[in-house]
Amino acid sequence: MLRKNLELYYGRETRTVILMGEVLLAAAAGFGTGLSLIVAIGAQNAFVLRQGIRRDTVLAVVAICAVSDAILISFGVGGVGAVVTAWPAALTAIGLVGGGFLLCYGILAARRALRTSSMHAARGPVSSRRRVVLTCLAMTWLNPHVYLDTVLLLGSVAASHGALRWDFGIGAAVASVCWFAALGFGARLLSRFFARPSSWRVLDALVAVTMLTVGALLLARA
Repeated sequence: MLRKNLELYYGRETRTVILMGEVLLAAAAGFGTGLSLIVAIGAQNAFVLRQGIRRDTVLAVVAICAVSDAILISFGVGGVGAVVTAWPAALTAIGLVGGGFLLCYGILAARRALRTSSMHAARGPVSSRRRVVLTCLAMTWLNPHVYLDTVLLLGSVAASHGALRWDFGIGAAVASVCWFAALGFGARLLSRFFARPSSWRVLDALVAVTMLTVGALLLARA
């Protein structure tokens, strides 16, 4: 009787260890997949980097990006990607609006880069919180690439993990939080370099090129 009880006990323990290992592997796969999609030069990352260097509304920007990604990832894991695929007109409309918005933002960045006097990170004018929040929301939700990456691609990969798909999604969401927090709050380490006006003009030029390129591509593909 004792031997049977021991076998049952250790059998449950073994199954628990195996299950925990599978959960951790699924979460790690989600973390790696999510990070590989997020860490790329794009409109959203360029905006977060610039706000981080200026130390302007960084917490709100990081929170919006991370929470938005978590919502979109949950949509993908929950199977909303099939709905998006069945309604391609939605992505076309988002592409047109988002492309136009990015072109306008890129033109503003280009104007800043061409000015003879550029702002300093510490002394430059701080944008209103409302304006920064609305711009960040537009950068995130008006970019069809976000839906393709998080809802469709991550959703399809998560589906391959079966019952562990939500663990995969949690890992991807954690990757988003880590990346945007590191990008937004870590950007202040570059403040010494951006103490020179010429450095700000270079950054604004890079932001302008990124925004204009992405915006033009969105309009061309819409």
